[in-house]
Amino acid sequence: ANGRASITVHDILTASQQQPVPQRGYQCMLCCCLFPTLWSIKTHIQHSFQKGYSCKVYYHRFQALWEKEQKAAAPGA
Repeated sequence: ANGRASITVHDILTASQQQPVPQRGYQCMLCCCLFPTLWSIKTHIQHSFQKGYSCKVYYHRFQALWEKEQKAAAPGA
């Protein structure tokens, strides 16, 4: 999708805060794969469509919903 903001490390961390991982690392919220570093999960998300996953679509949707929620909760909104 052209023109969309890229998924940031902050977006990944925000999404994964509610997903406890039994070992060190980061878990993709959609496919549940575990990754040892933020770089590796971000690479996975960016290229997930090549492996038949829709993780990138999920994180873009999550990002849009999170931003909408933040605007609604902002003072004076």
